[in-house]
Amino acid sequence: MQKELKIALIQSNLVWENPEQNRIHFTNKISAILESVDLIILPEMFTSGFTMHPNLVAETMTGDTVSWMQKLANLKKTAITGSVVIKENNHYYNRLLFVFPEGNIEYYDKKHTFTLAGEHKVYKAGSKQLMVHYLGWKICPLVCYDLRFPVWARNTNDYDVVLYVANWPKIRVNAWDALLKARAIENMSYCIGVNRVGLDANGFEYSGNSGAYDVLGKRMDSIPTDKEATEIVTLKKDHINKYRDKLGFLNDRDSFSLKG
Repeated sequence: MQKELKIALIQSNLVWENPEQNRIHFTNKISAILESVDLIILPEMFTSGFTMHPNLVAETMTGDTVSWMQKLANLKKTAITGSVVIKENNHYYNRLLFVFPEGNIEYYDKKHTFTLAGEHKVYKAGSKQLMVHYLGWKICPLVCYDLRFPVWARNTNDYDVVLYVANWPKIRVNAWDALLKARAIENMSYCIGVNRVGLDANGFEYSGNSGAYDVLGKRMDSIPTDKEATEIVTLKKDHINKYRDKLGFLNDRDSFSLKG
């Protein structure tokens, strides 16, 4: 078990509905990370932007993007995560892929599809939460709109990190900032959010506001807004254990069951 987990957050613009160009773009971003890290986080739908035309960009689990992630993860000796449009069994999914350095993959299909944009009409929602066990750390990866639903993220499994990949527009970024901090505080866990920047083809502007928060909700990073940026943060098990043992807030959490 590693006592520390070093994570690279990549806040980037995206090329609209162009997986090949986005792979090239992120290859350069990832290659520029010279420091050894344990996990690299990319935004939601990082090969296409938040498109409602999945037929134009969808891939399979044996497609180019999955292979690309596996090769880079192996080359950099790090895990890589982010969401892409996947077609499977005649359905489209907004699927977060967690690719381990050895190439094996675990995935999470976004549960809360964004009805305001009509995501629910073209993408099939997931129904199962993913808990990734990696280097002695327990990680709960989620996608964008999931951030608004605290019950889905509630720390009933004693996870160490909850992370969100997103295409969260600037017009509602105050909610993004507040909810990331809240998820850290209420779950006594690290909370990481990686959002895109730039303008998409629908005219929506994204300011990034990516960030990392400790178990007390304290901001750990200095990622600028409205700019592409890569920042590395170090998470520490001792920090989690210290405050969970001292404060004991998770011992008083309510029990509940989820119904689909």
